Amino acid sequence: MNNGPTSPSGTKQPSRKAPAIPSGVLAMIVFVAIEMMMFAGLISAFIITREGATGGIWPPPGQPRLPIEETAINTAALLLSGATLFWAERNFRKAAARAEWPLFITLLLGVFFVGAQGREWFALIDQGLTLVSSAYGGFFYLIVGMHGIHAIAALLALAWAWVGLKRGRLKNTEFWAVQVFWYFVVGLWPLLYWLVYL
Repeated sequence: MNNGPTSPSGTKQPSRKAPAIPSGVLAMIVFVAIEMMMFAGLISAFIITREGATGGIWPPPGQPRLPIEETAINTAALLLSGATLFWAERNFRKAAARAEWPLFITLLLGVFFVGAQGREWFALIDQGLTLVSSAYGGFFYLIVGMHGIHAIAALLALAWAWVGLKRGRLKNTEFWAVQVFWYFVVGLWPLLYWLVYL
């Protein structure tokens, strides 16, 4: 019975087992866990500030209200992108080329979300909500802005995966790592929408 390759000295070398979680995927999981802690800190500070608002009035008087309905559409698009990414993964397992279309749809939905959020920001700045207009504005741009930075980075990762898929070079472990990142962006947003907007 052969237990593994033989070394130059003639002794048997134990065969290396594949890791339970590929290193790239594990690295992304660790990164996401760290980012979750950062967002937990930001959300905690936001809740403490909101609960301690003068007279219990939040948002502060004179500040524009956030566009709840428009952002609900953006939220639906982002959640749908999670479903299309799941669809892409299922297709990728059967035949990599079949994942191109659902992954492209995921990209489009992500671009729509980021673009719509950017348009929302310009409108709010025009209405007087800025980083320094109030704690309300400061927390809004800090929390939603940090999510936006992550969404843009995850979109770049999705685009990289799509190009790799088109060229037939995307490995399943690379695709898994990209999925972990995008699902983090998708999964975090409903919580932020509920806390910040509603």
